Amino acid sequence: MTLKSQERNDIVFYRLERARQTLKEATDIGNLGYWNLAANRLYYAAYYASAALLIHNGIEASSHKGIVRMIGLSFVRQGILKSEDSQLLGRLFTMRQTGDYEDLFDWKESDVKPMYMPVEDYIERIEAIISMTEQRTPSDFVKS
Repeated sequence: MTLKSQERNDIVFYRLERARQTLKEATDIGNLGYWNLAANRLYYAAYYASAALLIHNGIEASSHKGIVRMIGLSFVRQGILKSEDSQLLGRLFTMRQTGDYEDLFDWKESDVKPMYMPVEDYIERIEAIISMTEQRTPSDFVKS
């Protein structure tokens, strides 16, 4: 997808706002005790922030697994994000899949609640990276 600079900036800003809003949804839903849904919203908060970072840098991913993979290849491997960030994103993806699609399974408060602060920190790191970096090309991040 070829985006003009302003279009790219608008989408990045929208995705970051969406990440923040979705984190708030996760908090509100958790306060009601809906832990499967809270896990889902935590994943999507991290997903939107991750997508913003990829879009900001012109890196395309066509699936949820692709976003997780490209964050690892393009930012963790390069030392821009920590390996813990990749692990967090992978864990959240698994939690969302399990909570949404597994029968006779429910996440508990003790599983989900510890994920809130790491997700908020992850979003903040991505916001900082975006604000510090000029738009780069995918080849600046993915090394063979």
